[in-house]
Amino acid sequence: MSDNSKLVLKTIQQSTGVYKNLKKEQKIIYVCKAKKLKKRVSSYFQKNLKSRKTINLVKNINSIEHVVVQSESDALLLE
Repeated sequence: MSDNSKLVLKTIQQSTGVYKNLKKEQKIIYVCKAKKLKKRVSSYFQKNLKSRKTINLVKNINSIEHVVVQSESDALLLE
């Protein structure tokens, strides 16, 4: 896990929003909305991941960016 990802996990809020996972070249590899950002983003870094797709995604994450919004509807529109 990159230093940026560790910092995001420490500081991200338990709010509704949208997050982007980026590769080293700052290329977006995944965008998603979440009702609870901290819970959702943290789930990628658990030791018991079973999905090959998720494991490969996590290996490629260099940084994570997020935007907090007021409602799930706002998150859906932003996504």
